[in-house]
Amino acid sequence: MNRRHAKIKGERISCDYHLILLINLLQEIMDMNYAVCRVPVAPVRMGPDHRSEMINQLLFGECCMVIAAEKDGWIKIENKFDGYAGWCSQSQFEVVDEAYYSADSNRLAADWVNEITYKGLRMHVPLGSVVRDMDVNSTWVPAQAKKEAATVKEIACKFLNSSYLWGGKSVFGIDCSGFTQSVFKFLDIPLLRDAHQQAAQGLLVGFLQEARCGDLAFFDNPEGQIIHVGILLSNHEIIHAAGKVRLDKIDNEGIVNAETGQRTQRLRIIKRLL
Repeated sequence: MNRRHAKIKGERISCDYHLILLINLLQEIMDMNYAVCRVPVAPVRMGPDHRSEMINQLLFGECCMVIAAEKDGWIKIENKFDGYAGWCSQSQFEVVDEAYYSADSNRLAADWVNEITYKGLRMHVPLGSVVRDMDVNSTWVPAQAKKEAATVKEIACKFLNSSYLWGGKSVFGIDCSGFTQSVFKFLDIPLLRDAHQQAAQGLLVGFLQEARCGDLAFFDNPEGQIIHVGILLSNHEIIHAAGKVRLDKIDNEGIVNAETGQRTQRLRIIKRLL
């Protein structure tokens, strides 16, 4: 065999080898009917590319269904908690069976940052991570939470000064609807992911003067689209994610920045879920 033929044969073997690896990887991904997040925070993106817009996140221990797969290790997942779908890196997830997926996620990490041991190595996971039977210093059982003003304030204020992050859902960075969803998760009240979706939940509160701690206030743009949400602590104070998770004033017209006095959001509706 001359050098040219040997080179061609070598290239074919290399090509076949990489094709087999790709097929095996895709088969492994497709076998992932159910999966669990195994990093502190996993970005969920609009498309199967690290440069694609981040639209959501999954925290450690959150489960999902795998509904599609792409090359380069991308999987399209549907979050068990709220049905929100997007693309994630397969390497940040672990296959689980249907029994694990279906079991109650009944324990959440209760500190801002929590140390756990996973596969013999130390890991730090954020507030709200699902820890099930893991050894964690402080945990929270949503089903046992008291649905009252003091609990709302306790949980919501844990996020104070967390930076705003589009698509974020953790104390390391969070958006307005991710904040409200995360707080209400501690109360065992499932909210949908986006502000306009959450606005369709709960009972309508007619006037701001009738509002109470734990009610959700929604805000719209000039076109009437719901673009923002926050948690009322009273009928004159709100906690919400805008630049960071912050406390501001609210009146019948909307939010007034407590530091600058500038009006920032226009009040549309108030909903009650507690």
